[in-house]
Amino acid sequence: MAAFFKAVNAKVRSNPALNYFCSTHFWGPASNFGIPIAAVMDAQKSPELISGQMTFALTIYSATFMRYALAVTPKNYLLFLCHFINEGSQLTQGYRFVQWHYWGGREKAGVHGAVEGAKEKAAAAGDKIKEAVSK
Repeated sequence: MAAFFKAVNAKVRSNPALNYFCSTHFWGPASNFGIPIAAVMDAQKSPELISGQMTFALTIYSATFMRYALAVTPKNYLLFLCHFINEGSQLTQGYRFVQWHYWGGREKAGVHGAVEGAKEKAAAAGDKIKEAVSK
């Protein structure tokens, strides 16, 4: 049985495209693309929901690993692209955070406590549902 798996592995590794597809140089960035996709999707949400600390941490993380992706041998351009997109997304989120909290965006929008109001409405709706179910 071990000989069978060894033969299959040798066959897969002999093809450069399959060898790349089966490597961590492909699957690491592929699984990591969830972070920039989430950041791009979050650009549609209210800036009130943005965490400044997490945005800062992800900005530093992406900048660090963009450099790392080009420092390894062979260069991992897919990992670089993943972190490049994330860096741009996090910088955009950081700008939105600063604009909302420090540069008067909240006052210009005329929205104070939109998240808290939504939470109160959700809690009230939850209470009504519990009352209806308990009857």
